[in-house]
Amino acid sequence: MKRSHLVILIVLITLIIDQAIKIWVKTNMHYGEDILIFGMDWARFHFVENKGMAFGITFWGDFGKLILSLFRLVAIGGLIYYIKILMEQLPPKGLIISFALILAGAIGNILDSAFYGLIFSESYHGAPLATFFPPEGGYESFLYGRVVDMFYFPMVNTYLPEWLPLWGGKPFQFFRPVFNFADSAIFVGVLNLLLFHRSFFNESTKNPQEIENIPEEAIQQY
Repeated sequence: MKRSHLVILIVLITLIIDQAIKIWVKTNMHYGEDILIFGMDWARFHFVENKGMAFGITFWGDFGKLILSLFRLVAIGGLIYYIKILMEQLPPKGLIISFALILAGAIGNILDSAFYGLIFSESYHGAPLATFFPPEGGYESFLYGRVVDMFYFPMVNTYLPEWLPLWGGKPFQFFRPVFNFADSAIFVGVLNLLLFHRSFFNESTKNPQEIENIPEEAIQQY
């Protein structure tokens, strides 16, 4: 399979899974509701929405939200351009898969920000289940939607030792963040780059003539 086709396939599959899960959660779970995964208390679907960056960080109100959404669009465009340039260096498939996962995750989350406010009714504590295209219109305008998160793994719930300075005796939870499938794709892509493909970026600075000597059969695979 050509590298370009592989990128498209990974992006499409990731987006389909990501959006299918988000739409199901949005329309079948009340905000803040928990559903245990296989009956395990430490693995749950927990429906929340994030209108800011990772871990719910926000800044500058609605203007900050707009800037964040525009930044995500620019970042996606830059990543697509970089992948296109990367193809010319004949990278290993593992590297391409990593960037494809990062790209898919970024697109998955910007879809929420761009369109969910237009097509869904609002979700909040005590609200009825969200609906597609409500008669009164969506809960926000273009680029102001909230990202749907649902995976929650509170594996450890305990209290810190009393002798610990500052935080002694306070509750401690691991793993606290709630995330989605797109976030997972980004994390796996970045982790794969850091663990297995750091050397490529050093090798890519070699003499361009080395690339010219690659057989035509190999180039056609890209």
